[in-house]
Amino acid sequence: MAQNEPRLIESGKALQRAGFVHRVLQPPGDGPHPTVLMLHGRSGNEEVMWVFARAVPDDWLLVAPRAIKEDPRGGYSWRIREEEEWPTLAEFDEPVAEVVDFIHRLPELYNADLENLYLMGFSQGAAMAYAVAMQHPELVQGVAGLVGFLPIECDDVATVAPLAGMPVFMAVGKQDERIPYDRSISCAHTLHLAGAELEYHEYDMRHRLNSQAMRDLRQWWQAQADVVDRGDSRKTGNNSTKR
Repeated sequence: MAQNEPRLIESGKALQRAGFVHRVLQPPGDGPHPTVLMLHGRSGNEEVMWVFARAVPDDWLLVAPRAIKEDPRGGYSWRIREEEEWPTLAEFDEPVAEVVDFIHRLPELYNADLENLYLMGFSQGAAMAYAVAMQHPELVQGVAGLVGFLPIECDDVATVAPLAGMPVFMAVGKQDERIPYDRSISCAHTLHLAGAELEYHEYDMRHRLNSQAMRDLRQWWQAQADVVDRGDSRKTGNNSTKR
């Protein structure tokens, strides 16, 4: 990760152009830059995902938007979750639409390379990342889902393999107090059904990433950087058909 600090965009014309409060860390050079959109979890904000940024290659553009709803528990969420409720894919339609609009603004704002646009989400942010990828696979090159979940009622969408050829890193905590282990296994099955090139990891951890998970995440990101350096985009290969 570059030594400079991510900039906060929260007011004025910069916010109007972006449409989202966010933090951004721009690499040196003119670009276009491979890009990671980092999506925080429930009751988080644009600050909390930067602990994972050190796993991403130094010369990539990193953007962390603030979720769209103020959460009664504090912070911000992509949707307000009822207790013991697992949201459906359709219930993410509103935040997905807003995030997709934000993605389309990134080339003008920061010279993002949308041929190499990746998502990394934590907890509910992972659910958001999966929802964006399932509904707009033509936009997404890969997903890192960290102790998160896939929205329910995805199987009908998954059977048409929207994620065919898409690399997905999935980190699961076997002691996770928020995402039950059997729910994680079910999500992994759906990702396989959707055609993802799934790299599944489970760890003896709770609702966080331990040091081994961070090492594995770093290795996965380096593998994605190698793909980008070779120019082997899934969007320009056999999986380039829009869905």
